Amino acid sequence: MDVNKIASMIDHTILSAEATKKEVITKCQEAKEHNFASVCINPAFVALINKELEDSPVKVCTVIGFPLGANTAETKAFETNKAIKEGADEIDMVLNIGALKSGEWEIVKEDIKTVVDAAQNKALVKVIIETCYLTQEEKKKACQVAKEVGADFVKTSTGFGTAGATVEDIKLMREVVGEALGVKASGGVRSLEDAKNMIEAGATRIGASSGVKIVAGEEVAADY
Repeated sequence: MDVNKIASMIDHTILSAEATKKEVITKCQEAKEHNFASVCINPAFVALINKELEDSPVKVCTVIGFPLGANTAETKAFETNKAIKEGADEIDMVLNIGALKSGEWEIVKEDIKTVVDAAQNKALVKVIIETCYLTQEEKKKACQVAKEVGADFVKTSTGFGTAGATVEDIKLMREVVGEALGVKASGGVRSLEDAKNMIEAGATRIGASSGVKIVAGEEVAADY
């Protein structure tokens, strides 16, 4: 698989609590240089990277309800609206994991739908299901619900859980959503070979903080 094609599928990510303005700007410069799909940052940086990526095909991606998913749906909607007003093209939202584990699927559905409605087709919505905490059946149902309420993607992980993406989970998620939705593999992609394996399994996006090293063929110790 062509390295440039893989690069075009990477969401170049910096979500650490201690991320500085300088580091975020560097991520934007790297993303433009390597033609990555997006730069994914915490909401406080949306306006900044919108300016940095101006006149560039690289998208502005931010996270909502991150990393626990435990915010109220109304709070997530407010975050989404504000992010879009400041220039976000893509919204990676964490679903209500506690509600999911409690079997409260109507709450889960409404949580996702509230963000999808807030986005109003002005931004893509990727639903982070946090696979490391879920059973196989829960993973399937989470993907089904995301598809049902009109999300654009399902995504494996925040990178702050106990594990990241696996090839097996990507295959499962792709099987459930078919070709209707994108599938994003996030966390645990440590090499070009890992990225290729995720894409071959059905991923259409790769979330990685070490995208530059990955496309250069270097292996990293850990990547979220």
